Amino acid sequence: MGSTHDGPKPTYPVKVPVLHHSLVTDDFNALAFQGASSLQLQQGLKYQEAAPSSSHLISSPYNRDGHHLDLHTLDPSSQLLAKALTVLKPIRSDYAVAEYVESFNWKFVMDVLRDLAIAESHEWKELSFHVVTFRSVLLPTADSDRLMELDLYSHWEATVSGGLLKYWFGIKDEKFRNLATCIWQSKEDARRGGLGPWHRQAIATANELYQSVEFKTWKLTIADGIEVWEIADEKNEI
Repeated sequence: MGSTHDGPKPTYPVKVPVLHHSLVTDDFNALAFQGASSLQLQQGLKYQEAAPSSSHLISSPYNRDGHHLDLHTLDPSSQLLAKALTVLKPIRSDYAVAEYVESFNWKFVMDVLRDLAIAESHEWKELSFHVVTFRSVLLPTADSDRLMELDLYSHWEATVSGGLLKYWFGIKDEKFRNLATCIWQSKEDARRGGLGPWHRQAIATANELYQSVEFKTWKLTIADGIEVWEIADEKNEI
């Protein structure tokens, strides 16, 4: 039977730490729509040495204990992508229904990733990552407190499980439509991250909260040197 805890996981050094998460806002709008967690990125400026640093990255709209990504759990390439994903934000207001790739500033994320790799003298070799999108239409009667509780603790479970590089979700539109997305280190990490009791509760109560739910999986491939990248629908792969 699966478990969210499969024994000790490897740890990796963090070449360049990030500014401590306590120095960054916990405001949802700033974190989800303004890339506020990117303020953690160290730029090599002398004055930043006066501020405390950490290996714990704000990787979701939840800047609170238990929800930070420990960079020590990621290999160097995944560390860099997680850092770059702190700038991820929507670039159009209809993200709930628009094409996924066109809804976010992916090009800027890759530009930042390239800069970070250069700054850390990291030679990027082609890698693929697992992406999940969750499009939903809420019931008008959905209990918002219950919805937030399920989301909060499901994210905590996924964070503890490991390999979740980024979690983002938006605000429902006037037709109760919304989008959430996860970027995982691997498909296996995603599978394991969804095995916990809070994820099971979320699935069991879906009919009480949603008119409809649509899951979709994608593959994010970043080529050598971060010169080319692609987010492809997995069902269209040969």
